[in-house]
Amino acid sequence: MKNISTLCAALLLAASVHAADEHPSVKRPTNPLPSADLSYSLKIRQSGLSLNGTATVQWRVGDGKYSIVTESRAAIFGKVVENRSEGVIDDFGLAPVTFYEKRIRKDPYTTSFKRDAKTIAFTESDLTYPILGGEQDRSSAQWQLAAIARAAPDKFKPGSEWHLFVAGRRDAEQWSFKVLKTETVDIGSGEISAVHLSKAPPPDAKGQQVDLWLAPSMDWYPVRVRFNDNDGDFVDQTLEKVVKK
Repeated sequence: MKNISTLCAALLLAASVHAADEHPSVKRPTNPLPSADLSYSLKIRQSGLSLNGTATVQWRVGDGKYSIVTESRAAIFGKVVENRSEGVIDDFGLAPVTFYEKRIRKDPYTTSFKRDAKTIAFTESDLTYPILGGEQDRSSAQWQLAAIARAAPDKFKPGSEWHLFVAGRRDAEQWSFKVLKTETVDIGSGEISAVHLSKAPPPDAKGQQVDLWLAPSMDWYPVRVRFNDNDGDFVDQTLEKVVKK
């Protein structure tokens, strides 16, 4: 079986894609989603082994700040990932200050957005990147995308593309999502219509394809996220329950 860290990485919106010098900084209207606790079911395929699991997300926004606390558990392994993204709301939307992650059998790491120095720094590498505006971490990215969609739903039409600059464990890169179409997703409370966005793997096909479904009738909460590897492994995360706070 592959190293468990591969599975943990798959539980996040993470994939190496574009050159680091592609650093989009676009100021768009945003409308952050209401605070909520969300519960997801996980279906995992890893080296021929099928597993089930759960994930919980505590999303909070208010007083010009936001926080995201995520915990994922998989059968057999127990807790495999926990992470926190904390920051403020600025003219670009979510503006992370700190991203912390702890994976099973790995030391935790922190990615810092030093806004006074306008620099992104990492505990896992000596690389730094300038803060130009709109940068995200691996946890905040999908919530920023949903906040953009909530502010301008008419622009999320099939064929439209949305670019974010996302900082990970050791470096940062551009993520590009393309709107495909509106589809029906079966969640815990029944079927719901959701806008399907896809992030294709890089040209070398070594990265993941990431698919994201956002539900307009549910304030654009992420109702499904799926990660596909080119070897057939996947992690499929589907919303079971959302409780607004």
